[in-house]
Amino acid sequence: MAVSGFEGFEKRLELHFFGDDPKNMGTLGLGLRLLDFDSIQEVLDEVQCTVVSAVANHYFDAYVLSESSLFVYPTKIIIKTCGTTQLLKSIPPLLRHASLDLGLTLSSCRYTRGNFIFPRAQPFPYTNFQNEVVYLEESLPAALCYRKASVMPSKTPSHAWHVFSASTQNTTCRFGDSDDDDLYTLEICMTELDRDLARNFFRSPGDDKNGDSAGKEMTELTGISQINPRALICDFAFDPCGYSMNGIDGDRHSTIHVTPEDGYSYASFECVGSVYDDREEVVRMLKKVVQVFRPATMSVSTTCASHEAWTRVAGALEPLGFKCRSCAADEFPAAGTVVYQTFVDRRSNNYNNKS
Repeated sequence: MAVSGFEGFEKRLELHFFGDDPKNMGTLGLGLRLLDFDSIQEVLDEVQCTVVSAVANHYFDAYVLSESSLFVYPTKIIIKTCGTTQLLKSIPPLLRHASLDLGLTLSSCRYTRGNFIFPRAQPFPYTNFQNEVVYLEESLPAALCYRKASVMPSKTPSHAWHVFSASTQNTTCRFGDSDDDDLYTLEICMTELDRDLARNFFRSPGDDKNGDSAGKEMTELTGISQINPRALICDFAFDPCGYSMNGIDGDRHSTIHVTPEDGYSYASFECVGSVYDDREEVVRMLKKVVQVFRPATMSVSTTCASHEAWTRVAGALEPLGFKCRSCAADEFPAAGTVVYQTFVDRRSNNYNNKS
């Protein structure tokens, strides 16, 4: 393991809003999408990252960042950043712009992350989860009075899941989003990627390609384009290595981020599904993700108002040679049930050393 390197594990912030102005709400309302680019960049300046590529459809806007991703829906915003970014500093300017420019009020907040590979390199307050929770508590309006923080453990020492959730209502259902109660979010973190597969995310020296064209080449070469063939993909390849992509499929997003350096290789995959989707859809998708990266260890966090979505994960991964090492579950305000599972490739040294 390297003493220090680029931190692949992301911090993820999801904020939900509500308002009374018809032009900002509902299916046709643009809401947060009315924020101009200067306002968005002001927020990202606080986080210490910038936009490198973007795409949009009728439902939401997706931005590939220099450190991961940003998704802007009419009443929801998701920011996911890696490295030593200051993600939580985005909260004050976001709340200010939402309130003063758009008349929107925050209804819920969820913050998640895994275990950092290089925790000592993180700035305050990301040096430990207690500091992050205090920072969140002080940054959020008092109206979000139903709050919960938890570290969900695993039997894999390098993996744990940190969750903070706050809401104006004491319910596990998503505030104001009853139509979304059938949806689930998968957040997958993969470490110790197959070395040969990780090399696909290095650019050739002097290739003279820009990040967009090199990213499209990686998307096709690695098979990422086949994870969800329906998705419109916005991708970017970094120099000399690294890759990010956002996928848009109707009102659902997906995203992948790769740090391929040997010794601290990491990849993440996030997507949204429905409990009413074909069960084989999850199996096909996870199989393709595993084929692209073949990690030695992976963790999967499933967030859903329904209790059944997480059962599809183990059913999809175990036939691919992964053993479920641990499973933990908890409930959070306005988020629903979070189930955290860790898996080890039976063919890896990690499995052989523990079995």
